[in-house]
Amino acid sequence: MAVVFHANYVNWFEIGRTELVRHLGMPYGEIEKRGLLLPVVDLTCKYILPARYDDRIIVCTSVQQYSTVRIAFRSEVRRIADDEIIPAEWNGAEPPGELLVKGGTRHVWVSTDWRPKRLDKALPELYDIIQKVAGGDEKGDC
Repeated sequence: MAVVFHANYVNWFEIGRTELVRHLGMPYGEIEKRGLLLPVVDLTCKYILPARYDDRIIVCTSVQQYSTVRIAFRSEVRRIADDEIIPAEWNGAEPPGELLVKGGTRHVWVSTDWRPKRLDKALPELYDIIQKVAGGDEKGDC
């Protein structure tokens, strides 16, 4: 059909989350080394337009909601022109390109034995980073 297989968008959401956390200064591998895991407990994905083979795409990811034990990410997959410049951050402005897919994931912080953990107690420096990037107070009860 000359379009990207629908399940690939879920992988792109994961890549977006991983790169966002890395960009914030805490690679996901470091989080796991510190004894925390972040399993997906919910996924939403709305397909608007298909990505086609050889399209240049970007994945835009942000923290939508968070609490001490949960976090939700919002993701968008967008098609951009070959000559379009990609800024590292958008700071609330509309990201570049044409929206193809939007959605998000919800997660729970757990220990390596899969018991819920409070991020503010287990890894307070990461919790502080999330608060700063998400704008302060806990956002919703995700």
